[in-house]
Amino acid sequence: LVTGVLMGIGDVMAQQLVERQGLRGHHGTRTVKMMAIGFCFVGPVVGSWYKVLDRLVPGTSKVVAVKKMVLDQGAFAPCFLGCFLAITGAMNGLSVEENWSKIQQDYVDALLTNYSIWPPVQIANFYFVPLKHRLAVVQCVAIIWNCYLSWKANRV
Repeated sequence: LVTGVLMGIGDVMAQQLVERQGLRGHHGTRTVKMMAIGFCFVGPVVGSWYKVLDRLVPGTSKVVAVKKMVLDQGAFAPCFLGCFLAITGAMNGLSVEENWSKIQQDYVDALLTNYSIWPPVQIANFYFVPLKHRLAVVQCVAIIWNCYLSWKANRV
């Protein structure tokens, strides 16, 4: 639930602060779609990934935190981002061809932006934060990330 709300906040920020839609130009259905993606996809998938990652790489040392970050950013993030863009395109009514074209247009830039934000956040998260609070920490940082993703995924 929290992830869905925070995805919605990120979309509102994208529409109002980045795209400057104004209240009359705000696309409420887009915000609801982003909330649904957060609730049904982002929250469950990321939360489950952290549990798997903790089993794959047990421990809390600095070396363990770096190993978890490398797996998270090297294996999970690229796949997750591709799925997120595909789901968003499908929910926006794009055809398979249009969706594939949009993914090809946006994926590399989004992944590079991901790498400029998430590695230091994740090292701190994996080193200092207990498993049960990691998704919440990520989602707090992700308000800005969600704003970016919403803008990226919804621009024509």
